Amino acid sequence: MASTVNIGKISIGDNHPLVIIAGPCVIENKDITLQIAYYLKELSEQLDIPLIFKASYDKANRTSLSSFRGPGLLNGLNILKQIKKELGLTILSDVHSINEIDKAADILDIIQIPAFLCRQTDFILEIAKTGKPVNIKKGQFLAPWDIINVVEKIASTGNKKILITERGTTFGYNNLVVDFRGIEIMQGSGYPVIFDATHSIQLPGGAGKSSGGERKFAPILAKAAVAAGADGIFMEVHPDPDKALCDGPNSLVLDSLYDLIKRLKAIRQVVI
Repeated sequence: MASTVNIGKISIGDNHPLVIIAGPCVIENKDITLQIAYYLKELSEQLDIPLIFKASYDKANRTSLSSFRGPGLLNGLNILKQIKKELGLTILSDVHSINEIDKAADILDIIQIPAFLCRQTDFILEIAKTGKPVNIKKGQFLAPWDIINVVEKIASTGNKKILITERGTTFGYNNLVVDFRGIEIMQGSGYPVIFDATHSIQLPGGAGKSSGGERKFAPILAKAAVAAGADGIFMEVHPDPDKALCDGPNSLVLDSLYDLIKRLKAIRQVVI
């Protein structure tokens, strides 16, 4: 187990309960994002499990120029601010450029560094200097032990509130594979490791002008990750993934979450 990172009332790592990071891939509009947030809030209370709400205001790394990216920085942050105020949820979102950081840091509780940007030193340092907790996604192109270099960049600023998220490794064309040894290896950095169950079953670019995915495998990988010692599970969710505007093929249906999270919580209790 990794050492503890405290974010508000949520403690992640060591022998603490499993944390769930969940929400839609992208903010499609205010109504559906609030609907998902309310559902997840109620679910977390029913199951007594810590929840961090995640949604992106802009998906700058979409496969195609024509792909939906979200409402943009200001409109998206206003929606996340409303969710935070109404529901009292801890909020996470990803930033994609240095000029977004200050505005995002005013609203977000956790700033996420996207996998494709995890080696951009100046970008990483500017995020770390905000003092906000940082969730760094391990690039699909990195070995587990390579993430220590990224962690050291963040920690060099004095910011030690670091989460590492595993999201699979490139395996041939349009496919990813998960090496569960990586969870323990990355925890060796001294920081908690989150497993991204839905991006790990993504098929990057597999649908031509968008990414495909095999959502049926996400619960299997999530359970395996918790058994391997992951400190949290990251899941993108949607009321109707087949109609989602981003990452629908690998997003989980909201109605399927109760049983899955209940099982994940039980596995965590055995592991710790």
